[in-house]
Amino acid sequence: MQPTTTYSGPVFDILGVGFGPSNLALAVAVEEYNEATSGAPLRAGFIERKQRFEWHKGMLLDQATMQVSFLKDLATMRNPGSRFTFLTYLHERDRLVRFINHKTLFPLRIEFHDYLEWVAAQFTELVRYGTEVVEVRPVEEDGRVVHLDVFSREIDNPDVVVVHRTRNLVIASGIVPTLPLGLEATDRLWHSSDFLNRLAEFPGDPSVCTVVGAGQSAAEIAGHLHDTFPNADVHAVFSRYGYSPADDSPFANRVFDPAAVDEFFSAPPHVQQTFFQYHANTNYSVVDIEVIEDLYDRIYRESVRGVPRLHVRHMTAVRQVTSEPDRVRLRLEHLPSGELVDLDTDLVVFATGYRPMDPLAVLGGTADFCKRDSSGLLRVQRDHKVVTESSVECGIYLQGGTEHTHGLSSSLLSTTAVRAGEIVESVAGRDRGAAPGQLGRARSKGLSDVRS
Repeated sequence: MQPTTTYSGPVFDILGVGFGPSNLALAVAVEEYNEATSGAPLRAGFIERKQRFEWHKGMLLDQATMQVSFLKDLATMRNPGSRFTFLTYLHERDRLVRFINHKTLFPLRIEFHDYLEWVAAQFTELVRYGTEVVEVRPVEEDGRVVHLDVFSREIDNPDVVVVHRTRNLVIASGIVPTLPLGLEATDRLWHSSDFLNRLAEFPGDPSVCTVVGAGQSAAEIAGHLHDTFPNADVHAVFSRYGYSPADDSPFANRVFDPAAVDEFFSAPPHVQQTFFQYHANTNYSVVDIEVIEDLYDRIYRESVRGVPRLHVRHMTAVRQVTSEPDRVRLRLEHLPSGELVDLDTDLVVFATGYRPMDPLAVLGGTADFCKRDSSGLLRVQRDHKVVTESSVECGIYLQGGTEHTHGLSSSLLSTTAVRAGEIVESVAGRDRGAAPGQLGRARSKGLSDVRS
């Protein structure tokens, strides 16, 4: 049966694909721009595949804390006076004084997720949850692409296709969990992104658990399994000699400042590459020192008691995975010696990272209007707008997937609030013909003074 297509007006100024933290921050920035401007408000809407707001639900471990300051919330770095800040959330939840007494910049991850849900609940009317984008078509007038038609359908009702028309599309479709080539998730083989969900469904108590990976998620999961199953052996497998600590020292943390985006964007390619080499240890395959010390302390105490349960198999690679009904057999290679051993485990968690979702998969044929660099990557302007053919008057913006142009923070929380403000100012400046003075007045009432 052919799906029924209906057009859903009116024309949006901004239509966001995805409603995670990035586009949630964009909704906040649009709201505050509309409250501040004396001109016509921006009309925004969002399409989200999930049935409700979620952010890394599978990794909301009880003891896990954020790795960024609460001040890097959805609004503070753009507008400290916003009513959508983490501090306002704490006040609303009657926890502000207790949080202050806690003397920390890093809230529990479950608490920050509650903050995000609290903000998202204030924008429910702007979001079509449980809906996926299936196609984006250019709308041409006199040879110019003036709008984009976004075709979407409900996950639970795929026979009805709804079309939204927009002047600007903001793609924040997130990241995709990756397993080693050839592996697929099973009841006993999981990716870390789905850890808590899978663990809740696991029958009985495992006697052997294995975690593959050397980053923050891998270390946290190893500790969680060690706590949750006091009679189980937990094996941590990775090719490094030991867990590497994240560099969160003050000067290194400046790579996540808004100003660092400007410097990275304007730097020649060889300088950008050197930048990544120097500062990858601020974010990739690294672990908070407190977590490392906690795991080492567990191993040491067990060695004193003579009952080792937490086993670190360093300098070790997984060479083969065989899934059986009641176990997973891992063939491991000890890299210095080349020795191969088999490890039978009741469950194995691969904390093997993510890749950015391809924005071109959302754009479909509209991607033909987008320009690429010599490496085949999308060309993106400083204001996060994709470079397109000159005939395209509407805007396609990216939130995420721009590390090659905007640096390390492009997919992280650190500059989310500022980036959202930059996109709003770009859209308002292009579509409304706003003079700098008009945008300046908006900033004086709440929008940040950012460069675009």
